[in-house]
Amino acid sequence: MKNEKLTTDEYDALDMVRRGGKQEMASACVGRNSKRLCGIKLMSYGRDKRLTLTDKGEEVLFLRRCVTGLRALAADPQVALDEDVLRFLNRKSHIVPLEGGGHGLSDKGRESLADIALNEERR
Repeated sequence: MKNEKLTTDEYDALDMVRRGGKQEMASACVGRNSKRLCGIKLMSYGRDKRLTLTDKGEEVLFLRRCVTGLRALAADPQVALDEDVLRFLNRKSHIVPLEGGGHGLSDKGRESLADIALNEERR
């Protein structure tokens, strides 16, 4: 998977498509970003002309939630995260449970956050 740099607007569009729209027309945010996001295979048009997320799009949103969760835990070990994000970060040894409750970052988690910050600075 290439490291495509997505904007906040593109992430918002992916999230809107994931949640599904109750209206026939896509929002302006989705409309602005659909061509690029379909081009890099994060979204696709179905037979009924509705936008849906691809598996790659689901993965990108999940990884973004994981990185956001790591940053939140670095700031506050008592922060509440989604269960799937906690399970993933724990399985990958990025977090460790604390005795007083909550979770702290492991050495691997701190290294990952430092690596992510370094990669973001380069872009």
